[in-house]
Amino acid sequence: MKKTLVVLALCPVLVYSQSKRKKRQMEEKANAELVANLKTHIQYLADDKLEGRRAGSGGEELAREYIIGQYRQMGLAPAGDEDYIQRFEINSGKSIDGPTVLKVDGKTLSPPEDYTPLAFSANTSISGSPALALNEAGQPWFRDLKDLLDDNKTNPHFDIDAEIKTTADKFAAKGATALIVYNSSSLVDNVRFNKNYDGAPAKIPVVYLTKKGLSKYFSDASASFPIELTVHISENIRTAHNIIGYIDNHAPNTVIIGAHYDHLGYNEDKNALDTGHIIHNGADDNASGTAAVIELARMLRKSTPAGNNYLIMHFSGEEMGLLGSKYWLEYPTRKITANYMINLDMVGRYDTAHKLTVGGYGTSPVWPAVLEAAKNNLLVKIDSAGSGPSDHAAFYRKDIPVLFMFTGSHPDYHKATDDWDKINYDGEKDIVKMVYRIVEAANDKGRLAFTKTAEKIGGVKKMNVTLGVIPDYGYTGTGLRIDGVSPGKPGEKAGLHTGDILLQLGDYKFTDIYSYMDALGKFNKGDKAVLRIKRGNEEKTFDIEF
Repeated sequence: MKKTLVVLALCPVLVYSQSKRKKRQMEEKANAELVANLKTHIQYLADDKLEGRRAGSGGEELAREYIIGQYRQMGLAPAGDEDYIQRFEINSGKSIDGPTVLKVDGKTLSPPEDYTPLAFSANTSISGSPALALNEAGQPWFRDLKDLLDDNKTNPHFDIDAEIKTTADKFAAKGATALIVYNSSSLVDNVRFNKNYDGAPAKIPVVYLTKKGLSKYFSDASASFPIELTVHISENIRTAHNIIGYIDNHAPNTVIIGAHYDHLGYNEDKNALDTGHIIHNGADDNASGTAAVIELARMLRKSTPAGNNYLIMHFSGEEMGLLGSKYWLEYPTRKITANYMINLDMVGRYDTAHKLTVGGYGTSPVWPAVLEAAKNNLLVKIDSAGSGPSDHAAFYRKDIPVLFMFTGSHPDYHKATDDWDKINYDGEKDIVKMVYRIVEAANDKGRLAFTKTAEKIGGVKKMNVTLGVIPDYGYTGTGLRIDGVSPGKPGEKAGLHTGDILLQLGDYKFTDIYSYMDALGKFNKGDKAVLRIKRGNEEKTFDIEF
């Protein structure tokens, strides 16, 4: 009898132990499947045959077909304009193409160190033997900008590009086959290739010769120099595609979970940190985030916290300036009430050195408790800012709470060495599970309150000074349009607003973000300068002190 009682007493313990072991085995199996799926996705997306997934390329198309295939297989409902797809146009402006060359006396000049064609140049080939000091019909003509700059140095509305183009057309009427301009003075000329030029081309090729090119190849003003010049400038417009799926729980609010799936291709857009026409596979940036979102969608399809609907999004054009996320916000494919947005960008390098950074922590008062419940044993670093150089920033600017999952930069960032074999798949698995727990923990919170945070200026190189403005990377006009202004910085103190277009700082005019950064590099703390901007149809000037 006593033996029977002992056995009966042990039964619940044995059942509990078996249940616990079975649960552990099921969890281990689910973890192994998740790791295997992540590895399969990233290996495919970061394969050479996708050629770096440049937005609007054939590689983007292969990635798109793969992602959509995953969603069809799991039964995720499409939510694009065309099935899962939302098309948008990328106009990356004019570019100087491969056939462009300038040879002087058989020697090939190097752009942009020695020369650069101007964006309004005619596309053609010419040859001749001109001299700097003599303009003959049927030959290229030279023009020193020195007197022109001196005459207009106090004229804030002087447009050097317009003047050069007018000169080119006048010279063409007199028999010039090309115009080569240079500046022998110390005055700032602001002549550069403006990829955003949208006017008519000049009648002849137009080339700007740098001081280095002038002294190296045209040292004798009276001598004739055999010249061969070909200019080929083209407009770069291509179509990119967002991918959107939807889980409809008939809830009042919708959670957006997203990642960009584009990368740098062969570095055609010159945004890599290495050189050469080589494939940039972007395993961490951002095949890792893309794979994570696919698996989160799978988990949500199997077991959906029903307090929200879920919009699953893969953005293209992020590497060009958050183009896909901004486009969707301007032209949404599904009318929703957005609750919050979680962005996964570069989540593949988790370790003790690369902790998981959670950005956007300050964008809702709900986040601290939710994250505490969800993080488990992950090493987490908190960043309060809602802005930053990834797609969540576009949603934050629409007053939507955000979270940004990011395991940090590394030596392979924006380089051809960012490959699939460097990913910590087990670490990424834990991040995916944490995001799912965040969704669970926020399920019964209703619509989350939004809180503005301090601005974070990302994506630009370190300068001695700053205006404290957030560039609109998707702007395709001349100048730098701003997407936000940081509190307490010179821009806010001067009175700058979101949407202002910055045109000139001191002597230095801007055509785009790169010329803006070059101009900032000329100033130091304590310097003062006049900033010229365009606000609507009106030009304004502001006194800036750094």
